[in-house]
Amino acid sequence: MLEQNLVSEVLRLARGGGAEFADLFVEDCVSSRLHLLNGHVKDISGGNDFGAGIRALYGTKVVYAYTNDLSREGLLEVAQAVARANGFAGEVDASGAGGLDFRVTNPKKLYRVSQHPLETRKADKLALARRAGAAARVGAVKTVDARYFDWVQRVLIANSDGDWVEDERVYSRLMVNAIAEDGTQRSNGFNGPGAGMGMEFFTGDAPEQTGAEAARIANAMLHAGFAPAGTIPVVIGNGFGGVIFHEACGHILETTAIEKKASVFADKIGQRIAHESLSAVDDGTIPGAWGSINVDDEGMPSQRTVLIENGILKNYLSDKVGEMKTGYARTGSGRRQNYTFAPASRMRSTEILGGPETPENLIKQVKYGLYARTMGGGSVSPGTGDYNFSVNESYIIRDGEICEAVRGAALVGNGARDLMNIVGVAGDLTRGQGMCGSVSGSIPTDVGQPHILISEITVGGRS
Repeated sequence: MLEQNLVSEVLRLARGGGAEFADLFVEDCVSSRLHLLNGHVKDISGGNDFGAGIRALYGTKVVYAYTNDLSREGLLEVAQAVARANGFAGEVDASGAGGLDFRVTNPKKLYRVSQHPLETRKADKLALARRAGAAARVGAVKTVDARYFDWVQRVLIANSDGDWVEDERVYSRLMVNAIAEDGTQRSNGFNGPGAGMGMEFFTGDAPEQTGAEAARIANAMLHAGFAPAGTIPVVIGNGFGGVIFHEACGHILETTAIEKKASVFADKIGQRIAHESLSAVDDGTIPGAWGSINVDDEGMPSQRTVLIENGILKNYLSDKVGEMKTGYARTGSGRRQNYTFAPASRMRSTEILGGPETPENLIKQVKYGLYARTMGGGSVSPGTGDYNFSVNESYIIRDGEICEAVRGAALVGNGARDLMNIVGVAGDLTRGQGMCGSVSGSIPTDVGQPHILISEITVGGRS
């Protein structure tokens, strides 16, 4: 993407104000988006993000600047600004630093692409969204919102230590929101699978399955009564149910929180923080997964990081600055939305691992409780771990049996406390896809878990 001589010159200049380290992130990202409402095209758009970011580290202080002018003059201007940003008042002098002898790394290829999105016609992408939308128009579903998007991000990452890596990331996703109506009743269902793959992700009847699942949820909840309120046992479904662990626990295991002591899990490596039945990982190495990465945005190869093992806290998620501030080794977790953000420690595919139970056995253990089959959105306070999440699809459990559907349920809890209350874990681990927002922007992440049983948790409802 850039010549090594130019990159060497830019990095030398960026360190000219006394920085101990500098790196360069160059990005060329092409995206495509299609939106259909009830089968009619609402929007077809795309874009090209093209630019570079330069970071300099003065101890643990970070100076970051970016530009979309990748000419020699444009890059050197930004490097000069970074060199002066720490208060250096003298002449910025990069002479005598010597040229960099870059070590080129060829990362392991985790993206599975046989039909490249950039080589696929928009008409073919539109056909996928139409098929998904048509499959959702069943039962009482009256409105279907279908969206397709993909993006291909090509990056160059180089630093003053002599590391050089180039990478291509490919993402594809199809999302359907179905709204069912019957007189005064209304409900919605959502399904949005994605992968680090090309168009081959949508082979066979995958688009129809996406639409059908959204419709199933909408129809199932249309005539549901109101959820109960109180502290009761809850079985949480697999897949996107892992969003609670992601938000209420995963974020406070990132060094962006640990370094500020803004985490209830700070300084607890080696201590029990969860029930012995629970183990969890953050895995960026699953081939073709939405949350996987060949290398992070600091150029480090991705890895599988064990976070919790049989209830014991084993690791945090750390980037370069996090390692410098906390002493915890980098985990290949330095990520960013694009070149306008500096990297930070972020999750990839965060999962509660499978256990020995079956979903049926977990449900049979509950005399009266809630089955939260599919989760919605929510909020969490990182400093305390307190959270509140809506449930999109839920049912009452009576005497070990799934009974009537209920709507309006919310799970209100605390990550540190509820990890201790996970008393049963099934073996049916699956993953759900989402976009995670934090200090370095919005990035694709997987959340995952098998069915789990929480012995008691506060359910917010109206009944």
